[in-house]
Amino acid sequence: MTGILIVGGGQAGSTLAQTLRSEGYEGRVMVLGAEPVLPYERPPLSKAYLMGEVEQERLYLRPAAIYEEWKIEMRLGTPVTGIDTATQTVTAGNETLGYDELALCTGSVPNRLPAAIGGALDGVFTVRSLADIDRMKTRVSPGARVLVVGGGYIGLEAAAVASKLGLSVTVVEMSPRILSRVAAPETSDVIRAEHEAHGVRILEGCGLVRLTGEGHVNGAELTDGSVLEIDFAIVGTGIRPDTALAEAAGIFCDNGIAVDEMGRTSAPHVWAAGDCASFPYKGGRMRLESVQNAIDQAQAVARNMLGANVPYVPHPWFWSDQYDLKLQIAGLGTGYDRIVVREGEGGRSHWYFKDGRLLAVDAIDAARDYMVGKRLLEMGRTVDPEAVADASTNLKALLKG
Repeated sequence: MTGILIVGGGQAGSTLAQTLRSEGYEGRVMVLGAEPVLPYERPPLSKAYLMGEVEQERLYLRPAAIYEEWKIEMRLGTPVTGIDTATQTVTAGNETLGYDELALCTGSVPNRLPAAIGGALDGVFTVRSLADIDRMKTRVSPGARVLVVGGGYIGLEAAAVASKLGLSVTVVEMSPRILSRVAAPETSDVIRAEHEAHGVRILEGCGLVRLTGEGHVNGAELTDGSVLEIDFAIVGTGIRPDTALAEAAGIFCDNGIAVDEMGRTSAPHVWAAGDCASFPYKGGRMRLESVQNAIDQAQAVARNMLGANVPYVPHPWFWSDQYDLKLQIAGLGTGYDRIVVREGEGGRSHWYFKDGRLLAVDAIDAARDYMVGKRLLEMGRTVDPEAVADASTNLKALLKG
């Protein structure tokens, strides 16, 4: 075939295909997805879907009819096993498919526990795919005892849902505090208190030695010497970029598939977008694991494949829903030297500064604070930390300079 091949049927792959069409591309577009289902939203998997509040079809980004209308060929349940950049072909099943341009939207894969410490036991789950949650649902029942390994957003969101479903939940986090790699202590404190108020036991500075059981997991030995009896375990120790195909094809990778500011990889006619891609950012390289980055970068890459030549400039933002708390995050707080806490009606926000420059905002049930902080960051402007801390300050006025 000629045309554009997209490897990966997730948010980035689906968005890239649709953007090609909306930008007027009339050639052949094919999406090769390893999973046997249409592209779907991942954030609700460990929340609304696990709780039984939404059906599978409601997770789909688009119904099948839309892909047909836009003449996007969806090859589902078709994992790609090889790429030959010299002949511009990929191998998928028993087929060899040619391409004019290739987009790698392979996403990420969850970190798993080694088999040597019980990671291969039945009843040990990750939280990444629809199939993961479908398997986990069979274990979820009131009173069941679950161990969550990892106190990052993935693990904590799963813990919140398990608690709401009436399970007995223990979270173990090897770092001194939950969310230590992604949030300030002030944010960790709020999230921890909310979990503990709902009966979740959080063990910080405590790691997993091994899971135990004959065939099925039934216990956990921890680094503090304690032993837990459990019915199943959820591994929420993060994700890593899926670079296996790219690496095997000789494409340069650096914390993901390395792309330039346009989205090109080191191989001619090969591009990448989404969780799997690392891109230039402020003199270094960055990879963002978020829905918004998958959408924004995929749109930018699609346009650049068609000749736009517009550099991708990210505006990082994220969110996490735990119980009735809504945490909204704008920017990246890495390297901060000061946190300013702003108290408001019903919520609060934590503003990250370095050398007096605004880096990021964590807003907890404070949508207005989030929107102002996000806008300031997009504008490249900073604010006086003292003004932010003063509850009488009209935040919107800060946008006017």
